[in-house]
Amino acid sequence: MDMGSSTPIIAYLVACLGSALGLLSSERARSAVGTSRKWWLAVAAVSIGGLGIWGMHFTAMLGTWMGANVAYDIPVTLLSMIVAIVVVGIGLILALRRNNDDRFWPLAAGGLVTGLGVAAMHYTGMSAIEINAEISYDTAVVVLSIAIAVVAATAALWFTREVSGPLAVLGASLVMGLAVTGMHYTGMHAMSVVVNQRASVIADNSEDLIMSLIIGGAGFSVIIVFLLALTSSDEEGLEDAELLDRVMRRTQP
Repeated sequence: MDMGSSTPIIAYLVACLGSALGLLSSERARSAVGTSRKWWLAVAAVSIGGLGIWGMHFTAMLGTWMGANVAYDIPVTLLSMIVAIVVVGIGLILALRRNNDDRFWPLAAGGLVTGLGVAAMHYTGMSAIEINAEISYDTAVVVLSIAIAVVAATAALWFTREVSGPLAVLGASLVMGLAVTGMHYTGMHAMSVVVNQRASVIADNSEDLIMSLIIGGAGFSVIIVFLLALTSSDEEGLEDAELLDRVMRRTQP
């Protein structure tokens, strides 16, 4: 398999972008209450699971040459995206629980569930591949990729619980991006492909999938950045109003 020279870098940047948006959304969720908190958790799950993990996976896959044309089963591909978002959402709910004296076990449980789910997303996404070839996996490397997924997920959830501030989010997103792409390429290393040269060529739908990823990911990122900026302005305005109100009260006779 040829995984290209620039594709791993692009996939890493996609993972970092999704991680950064997810961390910023998690920061909002930690300070929010009620329905607002649920919405921010959902946005964080879609950012990390949908863009940072699933988007990275298929960005990397579209730059991978397996010796023959590759197509994708769209329903299975979409299922893998749903799996990624759901497991990240479960992990965030567990890791960001409030009024919890024991902070380790919810994080460990969330990391385990999310890590296994990310691995399931990866191999579900791989099963969506349609290619005239025989695909097999090295069991030991598959187990290693699952272990990396669990460790990476646990670290990611810890970041969502502890990290705040632009510089901290930037640093954490770079680490999360490295962990996510590392899991993906470890899983890819476990795969062996033997192409059937006599089989008919499969119609390639990669261009459509690329355009869907680019348009969907870019549109989602713009919307989330706008929401983050809007809520930040609202919070600053509220703080300024509260400060002005306190000053006015003190100056009144």
